[in-house]
Amino acid sequence: MNAVAAHHEEVKPETLYAGLVILADAISASRPGARSESMTNYLERLGRLERLAMTMPGVQQAFAIQAGREVRVVVHPNVVTDDQAHALAKTLRLKIEQELDYPSTIKITVIREQRYTETAT
Repeated sequence: MNAVAAHHEEVKPETLYAGLVILADAISASRPGARSESMTNYLERLGRLERLAMTMPGVQQAFAIQAGREVRVVVHPNVVTDDQAHALAKTLRLKIEQELDYPSTIKITVIREQRYTETAT
């Protein structure tokens, strides 16, 4: 009961649980948009970020992560060169700044990977 009552520091925390609840509330409230954004709006914002990344040429997959504070973009390595991947990150940053509303900053990571495997028998 004390943990619930102390949740917003209306009464003095008397138990370890009260301290944990206060800490958890502070952590969740510090996330950008946590108090002002509904779940529907949050999911739509993540979807818009992923869809915008998918409009870029050579993009294979896009994932909004870290509560929308980062987007990871996987490109086709046979289509996009290293230099083009770097340019794509910059172009995507500009598009995000121009076209999306977001509560904080967004880190853009472009991943271009090729793997070669051989098995000796």
